[in-house]
Amino acid sequence: MNIESIINLLGEHWTGYTRLVREQLHSDIELLNSINEMQLSHPGKQVRPMLSLLFAQACGTPCRDSLKYAAAAEMLHNATLMHDDVADASDTRRGLPTLHSLMGPAPAILTGDFWLARSVGLLLGSARVTEFFANTISNLAEGEMLQMQCAATAETTEDDYLRIIYCKTASLFETACLSGACSVGASKVMCDAAAAFGRAFGIAFQIRDDILDYTGDEGFGKPIGIDLKEQKITLPLLGVLRKAKDSEALREMVRKIQDTPENCEKLRRRVLEDGGVEYALQRLDEFANSALEALNALPAGPVRDKLAEIVNYGAARRV
Repeated sequence: MNIESIINLLGEHWTGYTRLVREQLHSDIELLNSINEMQLSHPGKQVRPMLSLLFAQACGTPCRDSLKYAAAAEMLHNATLMHDDVADASDTRRGLPTLHSLMGPAPAILTGDFWLARSVGLLLGSARVTEFFANTISNLAEGEMLQMQCAATAETTEDDYLRIIYCKTASLFETACLSGACSVGASKVMCDAAAAFGRAFGIAFQIRDDILDYTGDEGFGKPIGIDLKEQKITLPLLGVLRKAKDSEALREMVRKIQDTPENCEKLRRRVLEDGGVEYALQRLDEFANSALEALNALPAGPVRDKLAEIVNYGAARRV
């Protein structure tokens, strides 16, 4: 995916979005400002605000509200990452030390709270979009708790898994896309298409990430086996469990991973040998295709083409 070409397509709207983020995060507390600068210096790909602004541009002419909703989506996303790094005791993020590892849990939690509060401040005055974001924040918490519950028992089903990744990943993509369309007064058809795109793309995006936990890819900065070490049963393993005669024994291996860490590699090999990755790829393609189909409601042109490009890259149709 050529990020620079997307930024060029968005032009002044992207510049306005980045400026707004910095303005919204400014504080007269020197420590907080220095932490914010550290976080902003490594922003990642910023896919969520890109999608939000692209849908605004596809459905009309981006305005001040478009910039606000894009900024709110990215700030909320980063707030959750800071909180997740504390919950997971993560030392690295995007290939760099996390705020939690550098300064401890308190600064990470408090900075995450600040970003969350400032993101909500951008939504004031729009009850409809505020409701979208409120639902997403609720989904994020519920998804995390359901994942913890499932990890404790190793009884995760595919329905559980899809609900978890909708809540933890796809919900925010859905809100980013839908709020972008709403910001320009898009029709119900276009708003429904934006929401459908965000849901399907977000699920495909997370499936890709979960496949990489088994296959590995240094280019994505994700080490192998992290999910299994945390007793998370994701789609590649579920693809094996659905047909395995020894599925209960495999689940028991997940339950005992903390005491028997060598189970991680045994389960990984089983997934690679018994078609777990292929099953996950098949499901990934289904959701990626749904995202592409949703784009048919948008006018043909360079913006729609860029959205399709993001699907093909971000959902990594060929992991």
